Amino acid sequence: MTQNSSMTFPAFSPSQQLEPITTGAEPEVVGPLLARVLHDPRWQECQVALISGGRSNLTYRVGCDAGEVVLRRPPLGHVLPTAHDMAREYRVQSALAGSGVPVPRTLYLAASADDSPLGSPFYLMERVVGHICRTELPPGYAETPPERAAIGEALVATLARLHAIDPAQAGLADFGRPEGYLERQLRRWSRQWDSTKVDDLPALDALRDELAATLPTSRPAAIVHGDFRIDNTILHPTRPGQIAAVLDWEMSTLGDPLADLGTTLAYWGQADDDEVLSAARIQPPVTATAPGFPTRREVIQRYAEITGFDVSLIGWYQAFALFRLAIICQGIAARAAGGAMLGSGFDEYQGLVEPFVRASQHMLDGHADG
Repeated sequence: MTQNSSMTFPAFSPSQQLEPITTGAEPEVVGPLLARVLHDPRWQECQVALISGGRSNLTYRVGCDAGEVVLRRPPLGHVLPTAHDMAREYRVQSALAGSGVPVPRTLYLAASADDSPLGSPFYLMERVVGHICRTELPPGYAETPPERAAIGEALVATLARLHAIDPAQAGLADFGRPEGYLERQLRRWSRQWDSTKVDDLPALDALRDELAATLPTSRPAAIVHGDFRIDNTILHPTRPGQIAAVLDWEMSTLGDPLADLGTTLAYWGQADDDEVLSAARIQPPVTATAPGFPTRREVIQRYAEITGFDVSLIGWYQAFALFRLAIICQGIAARAAGGAMLGSGFDEYQGLVEPFVRASQHMLDGHADG
């Protein structure tokens, strides 16, 4: 078990929907644990609520008179053996403390089911106050185009800052195997498709073959977040253009930094997106609905300016990100059907698999920056 001795708890500012679900983090189990590891008996009488919106690991707000923390654990039931690694998230967030990439402070880790009264690995982190924005901005927040442009600039700058960190100096030299990163990613997601698919999808198989045949040469290794997008960050509650925290590090590793940029762009909708790209969404993202956010082309150019990286093959990385999203949607649908996910909002994911495949092929066909 791992514990961080410096602990303070900010007040909660609701920026995500909370569902009255405690399954997987029952208060009668969590309360005594927190009272012990946080050295405050007030945690005995805690309240727990599922933070909805998470599509992989389960995230709960835990609160009492002593403050509030966030608990992260894997989905219920069977999960893929290399997925949902709590120790991995805990380690990278701990390593990045003070790096200039804002992350929640880590507080406690139960790295294995044997260490955990929940019967599953989990970790605790501080609750960071701010806004998590998927499809819209909060009323009164970032109301002007320059403020929205500042949010876009902050997101790009934060990603570039992450990719500039020397993994060895951060204590993460052994955090992954960067050699052959892209090849392994293709193999990994292909295996996940095979393990979760409901029916054969020849278009996905053909797409996978084309991605393999056009594989770029990876850049030198960087710390890769694995799922960097606007709604995996917490925006500062009152100052648009400042990122309060980057969340959801479960897929982080050492690898090609342009894979992160491709993922960011795959989620970065625009108001003028064509039918193929628009179909690969449940709802338009905030970047498409609030005027002032930079375009994908501007994001690419700004990232290249900051990092000095060659981004001429970014279309492949966008296509790969969309290919991966097709498989992630299939996995979410499979977990939800098997009862491993809590909360609502999972019904649409099966229907997004084919649109993401079409969008990925669209990028390979030359629509790289929209």
